[in-house]
Amino acid sequence: MWAHLKKSLGNLAPCSIDDLADLVRTRLKRMQYRPDLLDGFIAETKLITKPP
Repeated sequence: MWAHLKKSLGNLAPCSIDDLADLVRTRLKRMQYRPDLLDGFIAETKLITKPP
């Protein structure tokens, strides 16, 4: 997940730490609404093999 987040921020040039924090919050919020993406991150860990 962090690699995906860093890649999405790679070409941006925030002017301050507050701008960077806002961008990170926005990108994380976008990820929150993409369950397929989050499921993919979890599947890659191979820690959970069966749904509860």
